[in-house]
Amino acid sequence: MISESQMKKIVRDLAARDARLAKVIEAHPLCTLGRNPKPVTHFESLVESVISQQLAVKAADTIYGRVKGLAKGRMVPGRIAEISEIDMRAAGVSGAKFKTIQGLADAALSKRININKLHEIEDDQFVFDQLTSLWGIGPWTVDMFMMHQLSRLDIWPTGDLGVRRGWERMYSLKEEIEPKALEKKGEKFRPYRSVVAWYCWRAIS
Repeated sequence: MISESQMKKIVRDLAARDARLAKVIEAHPLCTLGRNPKPVTHFESLVESVISQQLAVKAADTIYGRVKGLAKGRMVPGRIAEISEIDMRAAGVSGAKFKTIQGLADAALSKRININKLHEIEDDQFVFDQLTSLWGIGPWTVDMFMMHQLSRLDIWPTGDLGVRRGWERMYSLKEEIEPKALEKKGEKFRPYRSVVAWYCWRAIS
């Protein structure tokens, strides 16, 4: 958990480093990352993320509810592994997402990745490498998981369109910024790049 006073100190530090960012910080509420942790397990959070990829929120919530029903209300690896592809597809899960979700369940059951203890690993890159080694789990999914579920403060999701659009607006850029260019721009904000990304989203909200 990150306290309100800790976050205030972080945003003061960031505002002092960059005048454009300072204006966005001043115009919006205090960053909520790490201050309202989700009351779900890491495994459940990842399954939810996979289901919601490229879907509207309402559709994703409906499908997630159906899958939770198939798991008899408990989103745990053992129950998920027992759901057939036919049942999962009937609930609205695509074939590719079914494969990804079953891969997550298998990694947890085989202890290849101790998903519900990932918060104990301090090395962000190690967590990133472990999760992206699974079929269908890409950088964006892991970045969002690490920011919102693990409350990691130095994630820089340059692959997120909202972050790039927000950055462009913040700095009044006339051309779209490429992820590689944004990667370099983020260096000066270490170790709080997640907070900067959060304010990039606010800049276009």
